[in-house]
Amino acid sequence: MQRMRDKYRLVIVNENTFEDHFNVRLSRLNVFIILGTLILILTILTFLMIAYTPLKEYIPGFANVRLNQRIIYLQNKVDSLTYYASSNEKYIHNLKLLIQGNVVEDTLLQNDENPAKKINYDTIEYHTTPEDSILRAEYEKENAFNLYFGQDKKLIYDENMASSVYFFPPLKGIIVKPFDPAEHHLACDIVAPKQEPIKAIYDGTVLFSDWTLPTGYVIIIQHPFNYISVYKHNAVLLKKQGEHVKAGEPVAIIGESGEISTGPHLHFELWRNGIPINPEDYITF
Repeated sequence: MQRMRDKYRLVIVNENTFEDHFNVRLSRLNVFIILGTLILILTILTFLMIAYTPLKEYIPGFANVRLNQRIIYLQNKVDSLTYYASSNEKYIHNLKLLIQGNVVEDTLLQNDENPAKKINYDTIEYHTTPEDSILRAEYEKENAFNLYFGQDKKLIYDENMASSVYFFPPLKGIIVKPFDPAEHHLACDIVAPKQEPIKAIYDGTVLFSDWTLPTGYVIIIQHPFNYISVYKHNAVLLKKQGEHVKAGEPVAIIGESGEISTGPHLHFELWRNGIPINPEDYITF
């Protein structure tokens, strides 16, 4: 290490006059540090040039994503233009025939009327291949625990799992109008202070999040086991259609939007298998 720190002087002199033009004191350690810094700077600059400039397109293995997207777009455009050009040619040809007083040939009708060109779908035979059987088995295995409808069009699901779901209360407040199917009131109206957040009762996906004239800002969430929760008369919607929400996550702010609202409250509906159910049987408000 001591030898690395030994000082040396680099001198540049005029050979004829021995005049000193340039001199600098260096050590082995300084030379290594300077060279290492230069190499590091060159490496970083090379990386930045490759990563953020078009030079990377000339390196094997790097593809221009925008160019591929542009090619696909142009291919689709060409296909569309070809289709429209062919349609216009047929249209102009038929128009000329009509102007000349000739009969326009309906090729589709002729094909249907021609028995030789008709296809008898009753005689088509389907043969199951081994690959098809394997694919069917894999699909049935992956969807063994999913919801599906049977031949009687009734939903088939695990009743024990569906009944064991714990719902998060959407709002802490007072129920001023309970669930009453006889009065066509398929929800619970809950009153709470202004600016109170409304929360999702369970994990799910937002099916609808928008304004409606009678019920104002409405958000509808699809939950597992074919449960659907509906939140109406909101002041603000915090989630958009297609977003995934967690249980207890705020999705709206309580309000009185809509024509049929008489004050700040939440009109909360709970549906299961397409049938409205009493939220008080599943949630403690």
